[in-house]
Amino acid sequence: MAERLTIIAGRVNHYFRQHKALFLRIHMEIGSQRASSVGNREKNFCFPFDFSPHFRTFAPVLRKLVLFLSLLIPALMLPMHGQDSIRVTVLTCSPGQEVYSLYGHTAIRCQNLSSPTEEETSDVVFNYGVFDDTKPYFVWNFVLGRTDYMVLPMPWEYFPESYRRRGSSIIEQELNLTQAEARLLMDRLAENCLPQNRKYRYNFLYNNCTTKVRDLVEQVVTGRIQYPDTLPHQTYREILHHYTKQHPWSQEGNDLLLGAEVDTLLSVRASMFVPEKLMDTFDGAFICTPEGNMRPLVKNKTTLLEARPQNTEPEFPLLPWQATLAFAALCLFVMLLEAWTKHTFWLWDILLLLATGTAGIFLTFMLLFSSHPAVGSNWQVWALNPVAFVGIPLIVKAAIRNRKTHWYAFQFAVLALFVLFSPWIPQDFAKITVPLALCLLTRPISYHYILHSKKKK
Repeated sequence: MAERLTIIAGRVNHYFRQHKALFLRIHMEIGSQRASSVGNREKNFCFPFDFSPHFRTFAPVLRKLVLFLSLLIPALMLPMHGQDSIRVTVLTCSPGQEVYSLYGHTAIRCQNLSSPTEEETSDVVFNYGVFDDTKPYFVWNFVLGRTDYMVLPMPWEYFPESYRRRGSSIIEQELNLTQAEARLLMDRLAENCLPQNRKYRYNFLYNNCTTKVRDLVEQVVTGRIQYPDTLPHQTYREILHHYTKQHPWSQEGNDLLLGAEVDTLLSVRASMFVPEKLMDTFDGAFICTPEGNMRPLVKNKTTLLEARPQNTEPEFPLLPWQATLAFAALCLFVMLLEAWTKHTFWLWDILLLLATGTAGIFLTFMLLFSSHPAVGSNWQVWALNPVAFVGIPLIVKAAIRNRKTHWYAFQFAVLALFVLFSPWIPQDFAKITVPLALCLLTRPISYHYILHSKKKK
């Protein structure tokens, strides 16, 4: 009998733990700042004493308490599912001046309006743009394209503050969802916020905070969403250029890393990887029901926070074209100095080959090993590649022994073919790539000119 009582008491403990976990999911994960610790609280929760020795005494009380909880918990869930009580909106935050904020941000806001007072109204923002930069090897994983982002809920009152400080606007679009669709969306969000579901593999172009909101809305509507086809069709690179035009070095960095994949024309849906594109497209979209009815996707649109002018701080004293012009002038000066002295400055060659090879190693590594999108089709590796390191010992050996080397002929062929065929390569290069290739061409040209001059003597 004692063993049977122990088994029954254990089951009661398990029942309490189940209801505690359910209560935590409902009242902490939706709208709590401590949502990220729900998993640990569920796992570590236990009662401070064992029910087994006292089971006979407390059994009637426990049965009544279990019955009371079974009625209470559904009652606690009713306000979330009350009629005409859920308001779902999409929040679009305008870009900032920091590199991570150049493209803006998208979040989704859910309000439970069925509470009797405004103070009790649940108002939660679900943010798919959260990441942990304190994890080991964060930078390394980011380079490899293996960064995990997560979705976390937070009370609305804490959300606007950072955007207010940096001067960004917040525009709210109320979605024209039925209550069944709104409930389904909230259920999906609550499920996504569970500790085992909240992480996702971030992808800058295809799986980010904006595409997550788009996909979620598409999944919960009954029917399909018809997007307008009146927006101008652009490429990924053209859209990115729009947001980096005041940050030319960031733009050049993007163009050096991203390959031909970002130069194809996008569909309207694919262009919704940036927040403002999503907002503009949602404005003209309709929900088409299976019965053939249509209703606008956005019920109304409100500006919650006005944008303020933001100061753009220069990333580097020189603009990219100015730096390229200065480098070209230096290369021409070295070339003229060599022609005058009839001597090759091979240390200058080694310096250029080290820089070219280092850039080539990075681009080749990204091309072969990174999971980032669009870095595997980068034709700029033709001009900037790690083969440049092979030329260093050949040049040093030729200089020490005062002999001819065929490295310069190979370098001339590679760079000349790149410059010659660059107009037909299906990729928009960084603005500095072809000028850099022309600057590097001065080295084999100068070498062969000096070699030819010495032969004449």
